[in-house]
Amino acid sequence: MTKDDDGCRPRPWDDPDGRGQPSSFPVRNAVQTCKNTSTMDGQAMLDITKRNQVTNSCEHCISRNKAGQGTQKVGMLNPWLEAFPTTAKEIIQEADHYAGFKLSDVIRDGPSKLLTQTTNAQPAIMATSIVILKILEREFDVKVADRFDVTLGHSLGEFAALVAGGYMDFQDSLYMVTRRAAAMSDATKKAVQEYGGEYGMVAIVTEPEYLRELIAAIREFVGHSSAGSKAESSEDVPPIEQVLIANINSKNQIVLSGNLERIATLMAHVRQFLGHEPRAVRLHSDSPFHSPIMKPAVSVMHDLLESRSRVPGREREDIINFPGDIPCISNVTARPFKSREQLKDLLARGCLETVRWWDSIRYLDQQEKVRRWVGIGPGKVGRNLVGKEVGMRGKDLVKGGGVWAITDPMDVEEVLRGLQETDGVVDEA
Repeated sequence: MTKDDDGCRPRPWDDPDGRGQPSSFPVRNAVQTCKNTSTMDGQAMLDITKRNQVTNSCEHCISRNKAGQGTQKVGMLNPWLEAFPTTAKEIIQEADHYAGFKLSDVIRDGPSKLLTQTTNAQPAIMATSIVILKILEREFDVKVADRFDVTLGHSLGEFAALVAGGYMDFQDSLYMVTRRAAAMSDATKKAVQEYGGEYGMVAIVTEPEYLRELIAAIREFVGHSSAGSKAESSEDVPPIEQVLIANINSKNQIVLSGNLERIATLMAHVRQFLGHEPRAVRLHSDSPFHSPIMKPAVSVMHDLLESRSRVPGREREDIINFPGDIPCISNVTARPFKSREQLKDLLARGCLETVRWWDSIRYLDQQEKVRRWVGIGPGKVGRNLVGKEVGMRGKDLVKGGGVWAITDPMDVEEVLRGLQETDGVVDEA
């Protein structure tokens, strides 16, 4: 099958109507921004440029978009090892040390079933995004603090965004992601043991004019009349009955998380009573992220965030640096983090709260006037989501910006050239 417009590669999935809806949709990504640019999403980072900002030469301006779970692929670091063997090998060895196991072997050799497990997928995706970022820094002299305006990351990508923005060190963040992944995996296993059922995530793609109606119908179906905080609103609902909105990714795509049978029932309800048929796409995820089932992981995260740094020479310092080098957008609020305490609270709650990706992109596009976006990391779904929202793909001299992605060394030259060619356009717009 060919990829659809949303960047997913479909495969059969037994949906409630037996219609064989497609089932692979890697939707997570991260973002960062650059002076004259900014970055985006769980994929890696996006390079975003403000229309009204004048800055120094942005010749090698790049932002990247960190990839989230679902974008992992066996061998995803191989092209970088081949193109930049010395730099890539050094960073990958650091990642193995920080993760506490041979993460690089899992990334290189798989098999896919092993790499897809939460405990491997999350550190693997984050490490891959950071490897690419550090290669850009060392090989192309891309200094994030000098060249980017803002950073954000989609779900898991938020950790890479925090590293890029100067809020966390790579060592601390990868250790935290590894522990977080284990806590999330354990939470899912506990739900299965106590209640039975199968859990995961399903992307729902609909026409933009139906999105608000769809969200309202879902909240009514699961018994929540308002968005609220999932930390309290669903804690008394047995996991076997939980279906919640994990991500609001774009004007026509959300992601549901919870019991898969319950999600199938919900979709049958929507198709019967709303008069249209949104497409359901199961994600490569073995856990229902951003649902109350993940509540035990929030406690683990709070403890980790109150600990000291593991970086040599910083053992007595807070694990979070605040302020960072550049603003970072929170998944929970869709606005910049305001304090160290708020960052810790929101980062921990991010395990179960809805990822407000669409709101984040609209905020940067409409209020901050960001015009250049570059995603970095495995997969290009983040670029596609942003591109559809801001109406650009690649270089767009008419709009004075562009939306790019760096997933492979072959992408770097095109992105750097595009940023350089749009630099003056953005400044004059």
